[in-house]
Amino acid sequence: MTTSGISRRNALRMFGIGALGVAGAGALGACAPSGGSTTSGGGDTKSKNFDFSSWSLNEATAKPAIEKIIAAWEKAEKSKIRTVSYPYNEYLSQLTLKLGGGETTGAVHLDMAWLGTVAQMGKLADLGSVAGKGGYTDVALNSGKFDGTQYGLPWNTGSIGLIANAKLLKKAGIKEHPTTIEEFEATLRELKGLGGGIVPYAAATKVAQLKDIFPWMQTFGCTLVDGDKVTIGDDASIDALTWYKKLHDAKLIAADVDRFDARALFGQGKAAFYDDAIIGKGVTSAQSKDKTLAEAMQPVPRPVLRAGDSPRALLWGGVIAVVKGKGQDAATEFALHTTSDRATTSQYFADLALPPSTTAGLADPKVAQDTFTTEWTEKITKTATGSPFWRFAQNAQIEEAVAKQVQAALVGKASPKDAMKQAGKEVADLVKR
Repeated sequence: MTTSGISRRNALRMFGIGALGVAGAGALGACAPSGGSTTSGGGDTKSKNFDFSSWSLNEATAKPAIEKIIAAWEKAEKSKIRTVSYPYNEYLSQLTLKLGGGETTGAVHLDMAWLGTVAQMGKLADLGSVAGKGGYTDVALNSGKFDGTQYGLPWNTGSIGLIANAKLLKKAGIKEHPTTIEEFEATLRELKGLGGGIVPYAAATKVAQLKDIFPWMQTFGCTLVDGDKVTIGDDASIDALTWYKKLHDAKLIAADVDRFDARALFGQGKAAFYDDAIIGKGVTSAQSKDKTLAEAMQPVPRPVLRAGDSPRALLWGGVIAVVKGKGQDAATEFALHTTSDRATTSQYFADLALPPSTTAGLADPKVAQDTFTTEWTEKITKTATGSPFWRFAQNAQIEEAVAKQVQAALVGKASPKDAMKQAGKEVADLVKR
């Protein structure tokens, strides 16, 4: 793994913006909804005024809740926060370009999957000296680390895991959640017996979402990466894909399904299990005509290969990092306050159902009384881990390379063994770039 800094030129290459795109990138930056071209280059670290960048400020649902936090901070601290935002799908590329050009200051909201990419640019402050004041859970604190350094303070910490429809399980006579692969497969076959077009498990089968197979590969014992060595293509990964294809061929999972399809099937009462982030309950139940669906949605730990194994799940959530330079000190205090102040995180949960990252926040009655969130945190997030590929700038290409090979196996264009061997070779080439 490289830990060398990522230059502006490399950032452009990383996001597919070539030399001709440099001018365009600048133009894109000029189109930012707010913020501007303040140069960080050192700057006054003691300044009480700073910028706060977040894609959520570009979203109608989240924007009011975040603006409320900012307004309270400005009033209490007599400071001024300038907000900067880009749409989620453009956020990382825009932020990286601005950061590389010294045009981003203050606090920056990051998807935890992006932390490694941004940290390698060498622009973020080490927040290790303040992280201990937050009371964060261990799993949350680790989500803000890269190469052992605390670059981000965890804002909301969750995971992507399995959600079950308790009504369908009851209809099939299933009284307990399956805990092993063997039990899970048997449960899916029982659910298929219900007929009526039920998809027992609306697992991802489209390339766009097939990264969901990584936790299953880990469940079968594939580490994905061991040090700098890519292990995709080993026996465990082949076993995992062979099992996944068996579910596909037996129609226990369906063809051409991504997250949106899975939510739709689940919302229609046509799927008994599907993978989603913790926010899935709110998103899926809101678009369902069944107004009792939310009560039937249950978090389920991913079944394990052998009894006693730890269930695998992918961490999901956001952190707040701080750019070195102008306003660094105040931005650090803002990040600490926003992510750990109990009243602030509890209200944020009440507004957006995003789980806090602190022990005190999770114990707050507003959070603790939400059974779904509490069970999800205890059953799924507790053992969730980040992807070992997050530290590579080519993470998106890696996920796509594996997904294409998995899909090739599912549709019979390659054997699971050949598909995993080819995926491993392609990923190994990508991580060397």
